[in-house]
Amino acid sequence: MFISFVLFFYYLSCLPFSASQQIWDIYQTTWDRSKLFTSLNPSSPINFVSPGASADADIAFDDNTQYQSMLGFGATLTDSSATVLNNQKKKNSGNYWSVIDKLFNPSPSSASAGLSYIRVPIGASDFSTNAYSLNDNDGDESMSRLDMTRVPSSVFTVLKDIMGANQYSKFHLVPWSPPAWMKDTYSMSGGSIREEYIPAYAKYLLKAVQGYKSQGIPVYAISVQNEPQNSNPTYPTCWMTPDVEARIAVALRNLLDSNGLGSVRIVGYEHNWNNAASYPVELVDDANNAVSGVAFHCYSGSVKNQDSFHNARPGKDIYFTECSGTYGSDWWGDIKWYMDNLWIGSVERFSRTGLMWNIALDGSGNPKFPGTDSCGGPGCRPIVTVNGDGSYSFNQEFYAMAQASKAILPQDAGGPFGQRVATTVKGGKAWALRVSGFVTKRVSGSDWARYSVVVMNYNDGGSSGWNPSPVKATISFRGVQATYTFPVGVTTLWWFAPA
Repeated sequence: MFISFVLFFYYLSCLPFSASQQIWDIYQTTWDRSKLFTSLNPSSPINFVSPGASADADIAFDDNTQYQSMLGFGATLTDSSATVLNNQKKKNSGNYWSVIDKLFNPSPSSASAGLSYIRVPIGASDFSTNAYSLNDNDGDESMSRLDMTRVPSSVFTVLKDIMGANQYSKFHLVPWSPPAWMKDTYSMSGGSIREEYIPAYAKYLLKAVQGYKSQGIPVYAISVQNEPQNSNPTYPTCWMTPDVEARIAVALRNLLDSNGLGSVRIVGYEHNWNNAASYPVELVDDANNAVSGVAFHCYSGSVKNQDSFHNARPGKDIYFTECSGTYGSDWWGDIKWYMDNLWIGSVERFSRTGLMWNIALDGSGNPKFPGTDSCGGPGCRPIVTVNGDGSYSFNQEFYAMAQASKAILPQDAGGPFGQRVATTVKGGKAWALRVSGFVTKRVSGSDWARYSVVVMNYNDGGSSGWNPSPVKATISFRGVQATYTFPVGVTTLWWFAPA
């Protein structure tokens, strides 16, 4: 009898991983907008069972191969975003808090995106109502007269409300220009920094970090310059070479370290994909360990160029920090592009963050910097449009990003964000699916980890004629298999299993 029990348990140990894994949690956005980041709340679970025949496609989930841990998704709180949100708070506080909750609440059980990585301009940007820096006092190289009251009060109001909604919020400071008196044009718009002011500018950036900290806003990271290869004269910009940016970064790193701010990361480049193999590589080489990584924008080049930087300097972090839609574009076409290039494409090329441009603007993409040609034509579209009467509407940028963000949020209070794992797609309809996979570990080692997939089905017929068609797919995980039919759109689902 004893031998029989031993053999029985040995037999169980040789079976494929237990089929007790179940998918209960599914969020979905469909091409026809019949579902908009909708929690499906299935009445019965999708079970993982012994493998059978593959369906139209098979998504193989390999949690033994793990890549970068994610930091979060989000956008930039420009002066303009803060203004329209703060005005909404005054006009219709109920709507304001609904927007804040939908954008930032990180609870896994909420129908919210849990956006957690926020860029904040230092001084004016192309979405400010006037040109200003934190120190417009000519020649004040000691920064004794740096003034945080230059920042619109609405910025601090909204930042603190975001912090209240999301305990995981990370804030990343970015200047669009040094103070005008440090530049060869004596203007914040266009031109370059005068190299004799590199030490003063590093101190200016240090004081900005300290200033935000004094206002109760902890700083996770700071960039030396937004878009250093852009010297557009119609709004605050500054041209920098990799050498100059590196020298500023080294000086700033020393100042941060000597002032008890060694945990603040310095992020370089903050510009487009097109020069990924040149400028940022030269920058991190010149700056050595001062720069923790580099950030990319979407406005020129291909997301594939991120591979050039990663392959050249695999030890450096990659951030994706800016892209903007424009009013009047195609809703589903935009979501396809965002998923393919940003929320799946950039992430599968080692980005730890995914950000759009403005969090909020009005229905015309305003307010903007006077006279700027930035966001010309129909205007930049934010994540959420907030109207003068306090009403609001979420745009396609929100729905695409929310689907990705939901997959990486901590499962436990104080727990880690998701970590990307290897996924492959095979089968006759593999071409129709874009997939990312993540594992989110738990605070307690005895709790099962969460395993998530984000799947875009773009089998809409395309150039062959409009014909949206679902794709039936199997999800293979540790020797067992679940089956789900993905409609045309984006689906996020997860299950739990031992880590």
